[in-house]
Amino acid sequence: MRPLDRFLSFLLFRRKPRSGIKYFLLLTSYFLLPPTGLFAEVPVAVSILPEKTFVHKIAGDLADVTVMVPPGASPASYDPKPSQMKRLGQAKIYFAIGVPFERAWLPRFRALNPKMKIVDVTEGIRKVPMASHHHHSQSPIPNPQSRSFDPHVWLSPPLVKTIARNIAVALEKADPKHRERYEKNLALFLKQIDKTDRRLKKILTPCKGEAMMVFHPSWGYFARTYALRQIPIEIEGKSPKPRTLAKLIEEAKEEGVSTLFVQPEFSKRSAEIIARSIGAKVVEADPLSPDWSRNLINIARQICTERR
Repeated sequence: MRPLDRFLSFLLFRRKPRSGIKYFLLLTSYFLLPPTGLFAEVPVAVSILPEKTFVHKIAGDLADVTVMVPPGASPASYDPKPSQMKRLGQAKIYFAIGVPFERAWLPRFRALNPKMKIVDVTEGIRKVPMASHHHHSQSPIPNPQSRSFDPHVWLSPPLVKTIARNIAVALEKADPKHRERYEKNLALFLKQIDKTDRRLKKILTPCKGEAMMVFHPSWGYFARTYALRQIPIEIEGKSPKPRTLAKLIEEAKEEGVSTLFVQPEFSKRSAEIIARSIGAKVVEADPLSPDWSRNLINIARQICTERR
């Protein structure tokens, strides 16, 4: 029996009769409330959850957003499900942000839906290569020979302003009749980003120059923005060799690192072993959290507040 049939059977054949008004309201509400996204002007797709947050800030209910990488999955290796591919076939815009799985899948998305506009939301942002090795008492340095650039630009509020502007421009082109609404929402969102930036500076200024130890080097742009030093354990997807790991542990002790940040999709086992070696605790830091602003503020407090 279809959901609608079950619903009507429940209403019509239950033993205890309903009052006329309650029955009427319950029955008609089922037909009057539209399915999610039915009247959205612009069906769009994004790679990660933070992008969905950014699109909704600018488009509100004018956009129906499909997220390709669900919570708990890795944007480095995710394979979209058939249901996602089906929704992708209806999208007008795909907002790409440079995460690894896009390299393999964007050509397939384009072949599936040739009319869909693929927009690089990082246009105008100068990305840096992923860190390739670590020098004692220094931040990990970018490797110009690296084939992969650090995609985690959404973790720096000033860079999110560029992302937001790119999203707004694409939405205005796809849906020009709502241009004023997009521009108004963009202006409000830019103010919210500035507010988040000011709060982060207030929290992190006392810790300027201090180390942020992470399992995976996702927080490079965040660290650069707020004058922190990211110390990654894993470099370009590889765990360190014993000799390098020993140096990392030594440095973490010298720096007084009390927290080791690890992403939810990564195993905590290795992180916990290292944390015990330096007397630190393991804390989840999810770069893909949809609650973008609150997430960054919570991370900042973990880095700095406990050091004071």
